[in-house]
Amino acid sequence: MKKVLVTGSAGFIGSALTLKLLERGDIVIGVDNHNEYYDKTLKKNRLDRHINHKNYTHIKTNIADCAALKNIFKNYDFNYVVNLAAQAGVRYSIENPSVYVDSNLVGFGNILEGCRENKIEHLIYASSSSVYGANTKIPYSTKDSVNHPLSFYAATKKANESMAHSYSHLYNIPSTGLRFFTVYGPWGRPDMALFKFTKAILSNKEIEIFNYGKHLRDFTYIDDIVEGCIKVLDSPPKKDIAWNGEDPNPSSSLAPWKIYNIGNSDPVELLKCIDLLESKLGIEAKKILLPLQDGDVPNTYADVTDLSQDFAYKPSTTIEDGISKFIDWYLEYYK
Repeated sequence: MKKVLVTGSAGFIGSALTLKLLERGDIVIGVDNHNEYYDKTLKKNRLDRHINHKNYTHIKTNIADCAALKNIFKNYDFNYVVNLAAQAGVRYSIENPSVYVDSNLVGFGNILEGCRENKIEHLIYASSSSVYGANTKIPYSTKDSVNHPLSFYAATKKANESMAHSYSHLYNIPSTGLRFFTVYGPWGRPDMALFKFTKAILSNKEIEIFNYGKHLRDFTYIDDIVEGCIKVLDSPPKKDIAWNGEDPNPSSSLAPWKIYNIGNSDPVELLKCIDLLESKLGIEAKKILLPLQDGDVPNTYADVTDLSQDFAYKPSTTIEDGISKFIDWYLEYYK
């Protein structure tokens, strides 16, 4: 049994991970600020799935609130932390960068301080495929440089990786960053493409398709993401004694710090996904094809070799099955 702090526990990934941790017998302290970035009712309904579980405690607060977070670390005596709380969204970060400073930088700094002061055994935190930015070599590898983010959201995620490394180096805190690749599935985020397209198609409204639908996205089903998170949680990283400062591996360190990609490793063109939505719904979408939007990258494709070698990670949900499960949930949830 583990005692785990999960931040963002009313969020898409956080709620799904919390359910799985409780299912296997762990104790979970959940933190979420229930912000209004998207429908708060959806967050409440996600949370309703586990809020009354005997091993779950829910705290409504913001990780940017230093005093509140200090009290949580002090009073609940957990030894594992999964930080999934963050302001999400590439495009929103172009319009509202200050929100990302508060949550993704100040908030994450508070998480790191809590881990330092309370001798946490393992910190896992959400990074993103967006850190690969202007890179064009695919599949994206954790051995590649990530020095050219194309959005402020991506920049904050890259900063999180660097911040975590400094704490791992200075205070010997085992930390693992997971670069998520286009997570989708039941209970997902309404600002994500498949969710928005489904809503528009059912409402007989036009859908805007950027990059003329030629985007390649490494869509990763929520269950496969959660499986990877739990495998990593159970094995804190050790110092890489083979690490060489003259030829540095960007994904490991002499500190107990590690970075992994977590994706399906099977990218799909966006137009194909829309075809699958149309087929499942039995409705043809009204498409508006538009050029690439600022902040977006044309393709994402995860090289998950390290995660597969270290944890026998192998995503099992095809895009066809995943979209079918998502649509079944959507139709039931929204009646």
